[in-house]
Amino acid sequence: MKRVYSSFNRVAAHHAKNVLEAEGIRAVVKNEFLSSAMGEIPPAECQTEVWVLSEEDAERAELALKSAFSPKGGPPWKCPSCAETIEGQFTQCWRCGAYRTT
Repeated sequence: MKRVYSSFNRVAAHHAKNVLEAEGIRAVVKNEFLSSAMGEIPPAECQTEVWVLSEEDAERAELALKSAFSPKGGPPWKCPSCAETIEGQFTQCWRCGAYRTT
């Protein structure tokens, strides 16, 4: 087994496990409830961790998690209806509700 992800956020750790399982990589969540011991033991030791069961999957798991947790986006775009500039990760204009056409 090898640790491929850790976070103080249990939800993020379970999302990471789900991402890996969707890729066909078996993983487990460890230390899920250890945050209650924070103060008695160092905070860094209390993070929820995701471990892959097979070390051969570790590199592929790290790439999958990097892709899943990296910001999505691209260059900003102009709304075809109102000409508002919208950040690349959005597909709909916040001002008028029009969808990106390109």
